[in-house]
Amino acid sequence: MRAIYSCVFWAFLSLSSIAMFPVAVLTWAITAPFDKRLFYLHRVTCFWASLYTWLNPAWPVSVTGRDEIDESEACVFVANHLSLVDILVMFRIFRHFKWVSKVENFRVPFIGWNMRLNRYIALTRGDRSSVVQMMRECERTLSEGNSVMMFPEGTRSPSGRMRQFKTGAFEIALKTRSPVHPIVLKGTSDALPKRGFVLQGRHPISITVLDRIPYESFSHMNVEELTAHVRSVIASHLDEKQLEPTDD
Repeated sequence: MRAIYSCVFWAFLSLSSIAMFPVAVLTWAITAPFDKRLFYLHRVTCFWASLYTWLNPAWPVSVTGRDEIDESEACVFVANHLSLVDILVMFRIFRHFKWVSKVENFRVPFIGWNMRLNRYIALTRGDRSSVVQMMRECERTLSEGNSVMMFPEGTRSPSGRMRQFKTGAFEIALKTRSPVHPIVLKGTSDALPKRGFVLQGRHPISITVLDRIPYESFSHMNVEELTAHVRSVIASHLDEKQLEPTDD
């Protein structure tokens, strides 16, 4: 039954993407001349992505702390990364940001085309020049008043345990003097583990938006200290089984 349910879900995702992409293009065509940040296009994308949790009884999603997000100041959003589902789920916060995502996602028909339309930021893993370009684009994006969304682990955890954070997001925060906004995800690795595309039955998913960390509170830190600090903040909201064995 799980295999059949999964086939229905992925078929719905494919067909709905074909239907939603023209809506995104129309939104872009109408609003882009006056909406330089593409705020309205991103909101349509939030709606599009949220369809897959709203209409999926196997993935009930709860969002806590959404009101903690102040959209008047651009920030660096960071979250733990457990599953492919994380990308869909994070749109449920319905706040403005630009994704930093691996370049392969931009090649997915309709979904990837919409990512380019939104001016999300592509990254080629293992390519130093791509990392440098990504950092520059993030700096420009933040200067234009857009928040950026990143998974500091770099890739999904195969075990469901939070791994060590890479420093890129925190280098950007320090260089641009931007606040950091941690977000905690739970339940997505149970809903859809890293390896495979079969939905794993009903698993509640939660998003917890933690307090924003203002630049002034970490301006004295170096990038390694800030990386460790933010990771510890997120780790403090996770169960022991969701952390690497070396974590205290």
